[in-house]
Amino acid sequence: MLIALARDGPSVRLAELDAGGRPIAEHTVSPDRLPAWVAERERGQPDGLRWVWADTARVYPVLLDAGVRVRRCHDLRLVRAILTDNLHAELAPAAPDGGDPAAPDPFAVAAPTEPGEPDLLDALEELEGTVAGRDEPDLSAVVAEFGRQWRAVETSSRAARLRLLVAAESVGALIAAELRHDGLPWDVGTHDATLTRLLGPRPRFGGRPVVLETLADRIRAALDAPTLNPDSPTELLPALRRAGLEAGSTRQHELEQLDHPVIPALLEYKKLSRLLAANGWAWMDSWVVDGRLRPEYLPGGVVTGRWATRGGGALQLPKQIRGAVRADPGWRLVVADAAQLEPRVLAAMAGDRAMAAAAQGADLYAALVGQGVVAERSQAKVAMLGALYGATSGTSGQLMPRLTRAYPEAIGLVEQAARDGEAYRRVSTWLGRCSPEAPESWRELHRRLVEGEADVADAQRSRRQSRDWGRFTRNFVVQGTAAEWALCWMGALRTALRELGTEGPGPGLGRPHLVYFLHDEVLVHTPAGLAAQVEVAIADAAAQAGRMLFGSRPVEFALDVRTVESYDEAA
Repeated sequence: MLIALARDGPSVRLAELDAGGRPIAEHTVSPDRLPAWVAERERGQPDGLRWVWADTARVYPVLLDAGVRVRRCHDLRLVRAILTDNLHAELAPAAPDGGDPAAPDPFAVAAPTEPGEPDLLDALEELEGTVAGRDEPDLSAVVAEFGRQWRAVETSSRAARLRLLVAAESVGALIAAELRHDGLPWDVGTHDATLTRLLGPRPRFGGRPVVLETLADRIRAALDAPTLNPDSPTELLPALRRAGLEAGSTRQHELEQLDHPVIPALLEYKKLSRLLAANGWAWMDSWVVDGRLRPEYLPGGVVTGRWATRGGGALQLPKQIRGAVRADPGWRLVVADAAQLEPRVLAAMAGDRAMAAAAQGADLYAALVGQGVVAERSQAKVAMLGALYGATSGTSGQLMPRLTRAYPEAIGLVEQAARDGEAYRRVSTWLGRCSPEAPESWRELHRRLVEGEADVADAQRSRRQSRDWGRFTRNFVVQGTAAEWALCWMGALRTALRELGTEGPGPGLGRPHLVYFLHDEVLVHTPAGLAAQVEVAIADAAAQAGRMLFGSRPVEFALDVRTVESYDEAA
């Protein structure tokens, strides 16, 4: 059963829909009655109910706060982002019946910022997604939009895969809301002790902690710059140059190449300054509430489908503070990391039997050595990363011919994606998420080159841009498919965890639940007595995700699974 939901003034209107998205019954409930109404329908339809709403991030927290969880939904905004200009389905952003075509589209999500020069892999960085239309759509608009989306999926040339992507993206939205609601267990005492050990006591009235101030004094003395602010690149760079250092910037990788007594203190200062800014006391005060870190996850926040965050920085928790992630008394954290996920995904996508054989075990890189492709494990990792990211020089470039001979199908797949990108053709992931268009200025310059209208300088620039875009599309197809596998993994695990444990207060009682996700890693907070069952559930869910995407293709998605009391113990 499908039930569409939308606000209507002071009330909430709901419509039961048939399989084609047509209303067959309508209901009106007050907002205070909505959680109980939803919970009753969930109990009555435990397997076949799917909620249809505009935006999970707006609707689901209201239900979670009332203690109500749903099994499945269809998130119209996330699905619209997938289907619009999709390679396999066209979805016109039509206005609701009788609506103003020029009005903001209530289901649209703002497009990510266009990647620009010089590095197109910036397109893979985390981008904040924002809702383009602020007005909440009414029930008729929700029903009409679902009908358009349903028809777009069902008439697609790859409907089965696109259907799975839509379902996975929507369950990801549910998981994101649940992660924020449940929170990541956080020991503020451990966090404070770590900051104090590394930085010194928390300053009472702001300013730098004592360790940073001591390092700043050492930097000033070494550079003979008594008023220097080490946090200011516009002050630091001239000071370095006055000391005879040819620094092009104040970035870490450039500073590491310089030979001067100031460099060790400066590198240490930058490392600790980043910790203070990103995860210091002010961050803890803002994001840790009642012993839980509650960041805002953004499913599909990156063009490849990877998640991003808006506030909280959960996707970048440094190792120095992971000891603060501690299970409650009587509970444990089960930490699971998918080993070498992207190479395994590539093997499955390409149907490359030799590479799939290398993936039958915990360490794919060691298997490459065993197959005689490379001599050392370190070479295997460098070579594989070169294949995924398009390295043409250095050790990666030298090892590429060996990979091509050993795994022609796998390397052929990413090479074809790169060629498509260089010609500014769009590519897609395994389930059908489409790559963005290259910047219009790049495509226009490429057209001029093809038509013989570009001068020498423009021709060189165009070739460089197309190579950069080819590197992006080469990685897009694999990274995006890995993100799809991770969504299916979490979705299957979420379902399995619902069957474990019993509700109840106190240590050791309750149900295991997901509390953290980082691209290819999950954390489950579980009563200690259920940890072994959770470990099995995590492994079973990984295998199920592989079957959902790739059927019987013989690729093992190996995991490193550990049960610990604190996150740092899993390193």
